Amino acid sequence: MSYLKGLLTSCLVLASVMSWAKAVPISIDKTKVKLPEETVKEPPQSVDTGLHYDRYLREVIDFLEKDQHFREKLHNTDMEDIKQGKLAKELDFVSHHVRTKLDELKRQEVSRLRTLIKAKQDIEGGNDIAVDHQALLKQFEHLNHMNPHTFEVEDLDRLIKSATKDLENYDKERHEEFKRYEMMKEHERREHLKTLDEEGRRKEEEHYEEMKKKHADHPKVNHPGSKDQLKEVWEEADGLDPEDFDPKTFFNLHDANGDGFFDEQELEALFTKELEKIYDPTNEEDDMVEMEEERLRMREHVMNEVDSNKDRLVSLDEFLVATKKKEFLEPDSWETLEQNQAYTDEEMREFEEQLARQEEDLNLKAADLQKQREDLERQQEQLNAQKVELQQVTELICLIPLFKTMEGNAVPESLGHDQPPVPPEHQPLPPGHQDIPLEQQQQHDAPQNQQDLGQEHQNIPQENQPLPPGHNSPPHDSPQMPLDHNYVP
Repeated sequence: MSYLKGLLTSCLVLASVMSWAKAVPISIDKTKVKLPEETVKEPPQSVDTGLHYDRYLREVIDFLEKDQHFREKLHNTDMEDIKQGKLAKELDFVSHHVRTKLDELKRQEVSRLRTLIKAKQDIEGGNDIAVDHQALLKQFEHLNHMNPHTFEVEDLDRLIKSATKDLENYDKERHEEFKRYEMMKEHERREHLKTLDEEGRRKEEEHYEEMKKKHADHPKVNHPGSKDQLKEVWEEADGLDPEDFDPKTFFNLHDANGDGFFDEQELEALFTKELEKIYDPTNEEDDMVEMEEERLRMREHVMNEVDSNKDRLVSLDEFLVATKKKEFLEPDSWETLEQNQAYTDEEMREFEEQLARQEEDLNLKAADLQKQREDLERQQEQLNAQKVELQQVTELICLIPLFKTMEGNAVPESLGHDQPPVPPEHQPLPPGHQDIPLEQQQQHDAPQNQQDLGQEHQNIPQENQPLPPGHNSPPHDSPQMPLDHNYVP
């Protein structure tokens, strides 16, 4: 069980540190960053291990720890026997309650993986394609996909081997992540120098060398896990007399959870005093990301030296054996990060070439996106013009019924008497008179007018005809007398 517990703890520690380092942007001054106390000393237990089967791993280990018989067997089983799958008989003795729960956990994990497969299939556009879950489940090595219903010994062995392999890759990934961080920091420094004039570059280089010198000027760092290093913790952190240093007492004092092992978190807490000699969050020259990498380097070194069964835990027996070795009593000096550059000149050159290619690709993509934007803007303008034209046509179509109504209605006669008379010169000419000169027209019209005048005189009513001599009508202004037929002059 110690191996399973150490495996999970290791995942948690690495995931915590890597997630914190990734959360700090490269562009900010990390020398001014103050690490949270819980991150420096003990990452929270809720941190994800970074494995895609994180929850499954956690729950299986938790329930196996609840079975007393299985826990005792695991404590007494060699690590190589665990890796070779010699726990089959012991798993058969697990209580029914725990075994039933393990079966349920496996069914839930298989269901989760199938959901992931289906979701990936949907994203890739394969909705109409039948999914062979059994074939696709082969890619997940942390369980036996051929038996999706019950948790067997093979499932435990697969889980242990997968977590071990993935954790080893996780260590490598962490180293590579730190290397990229250091190269990016140097790349940004060089790019900044390019923006300065000669005098500015000279001052910046002098300041850079001064900061490096100040960072390297620190007290001697004890070899991690050595007697001198542990005695310093005993004296300064525990407040005890260094002459009374006792390894067994020291182990019990710093076994924080009292389980009889130093896990990786408990080991890392022992190096805080050494790190404080090198790093100070208030100093410009000290990088807190580098401090955490230094802490991990120290922990890895001690694990490699002391953890004899490679279960990622240091037992009391392993610790006591290590205190009797020459390396514990007379260790070599410890070389810190500034004495071991994380990358070579060749790696730096390749890194900058890769950044240049990435920048070029981004510029091409940006230019392509700009062209697409311009094309879309032109298409939008065309659509807007078509929209305006369509609106105009629609308005004209709507006016056609109104025009037809106006054309079909006659002007009322009563409105004609109210119109002013049309002058003769604007009246239409009779047929045959069009385009005739005025003089010819007058000559042509004169006889006709006289003839028409004679005819008009012939048609005058009798009461309007001229009277014979002596019967002229009196003037209009003299009164007319009534005619008296009986009067005789």
